[in-house]
Amino acid sequence: MGFNGVKKPKRPTRGGTIAALDVGSTKVCCLIARVDDPGNLRVVGVGHGLASGVRAGAIVDMEAAETSIGAAVHAAEQQAGETIRDVVVNISGGYPVSHMFNAEVSVPGQEVNDADVRRAMASARALQIGPESSLVHAIPTGFSLDGNRGIRDPKGMYGDRLGVQVHVITASAGAVRNLHTCVARCHLDIESVVVSPYASALSCLVEDEMELGVACIDMGGGTTTISVFFEGNMVWTACLPIGGGHVTNDIARGLTTPVVHAERMKTLHGSAMASASDEREMIDVPQVGEEERGQGNHVPKSLLVRIIQPRLEEIFELVRSHLEQSGFGKLAGRRVVLTGGASQLPSTRELAQLILDKQVRIGRPTRIAGLGDARSGPAFATAAGLLIHAVRHPTELPVSGFEAVSAGGLWGRVGLWLRENL
Repeated sequence: MGFNGVKKPKRPTRGGTIAALDVGSTKVCCLIARVDDPGNLRVVGVGHGLASGVRAGAIVDMEAAETSIGAAVHAAEQQAGETIRDVVVNISGGYPVSHMFNAEVSVPGQEVNDADVRRAMASARALQIGPESSLVHAIPTGFSLDGNRGIRDPKGMYGDRLGVQVHVITASAGAVRNLHTCVARCHLDIESVVVSPYASALSCLVEDEMELGVACIDMGGGTTTISVFFEGNMVWTACLPIGGGHVTNDIARGLTTPVVHAERMKTLHGSAMASASDEREMIDVPQVGEEERGQGNHVPKSLLVRIIQPRLEEIFELVRSHLEQSGFGKLAGRRVVLTGGASQLPSTRELAQLILDKQVRIGRPTRIAGLGDARSGPAFATAAGLLIHAVRHPTELPVSGFEAVSAGGLWGRVGLWLRENL
């Protein structure tokens, strides 16, 4: 197997281990979990640290990113007492794009079988995606028989025309290839690539939300990703190159303070909305280039909030307009789950409710044991979701390794996988 890593994903067995690697713009996190029972996971190793060489979810400095990934993986291996070879990794850069596609084949009055489902998938060769794109996910979201929609599994049913609707997610081929190369340089194979919004939603959403319709917003350091679920499947996703790191930079510029102090002030004193006591509370602001502590500037907390709030408002307004333009905002209904490290700022949920005009709750990874209190917050949602993706039995067609998608060739490969595996 070359660096392309095209290998058939293996299902983890009981007692086996799986590893997830979350490569973010501000932190890299590696989780190693042991499979207790089918579908039951217990985290046995955690390693995380500051990310370098990653901007807006995409790798911009190969050596720096390799060092960050290597350090996180090594820390997780030390804690777990295991050496890992394969990882499930996320991608949030490369501008992931959603495509919906319908295909139909005839099954003249016969009982629908696997071969018919394969033909329906393979008939989707009309989908035109440029050679600069890479296939990340192909998720069948529903079947139809003779125009009757909403069929989850058509096998064993009778009809004349079998239709399938597939949600395809592609990303920039260059960004995917860079991620593969970087992970390969850490002597690891990629078992599968999962888009970040899909992973974080899998760890934070409950089954009822996925069925009834929900939007999951993952606010990371360099990106904010959105996914919409309906009738149990992800039906749309988008990625915005703006996140909590932009809030930190706004503070650093607005108060002329070093970025590390801006991050500290945001964490300790920041809030998404103003409160009555903000004018009275003073904050010590060390100035850029001034080494002596006594020369710090003192500003009211209200000034800090006035810097933070406009940027968070901008993020939520962008999310709202993307949801409206996509046409999938209606499917999400009035339910929004907010997760990711940048969602932890006080009053962020209230600000989101105000701008999105929906019911908002903060989502934490709840389906995995062994994360501990310190690591069960929204910042670890994507990493936990990668583990869940590895053990659940999704209806999607697994896409392994780096698959460059050429016009007309995408569904040939999907059809080939189906012929080999079904």
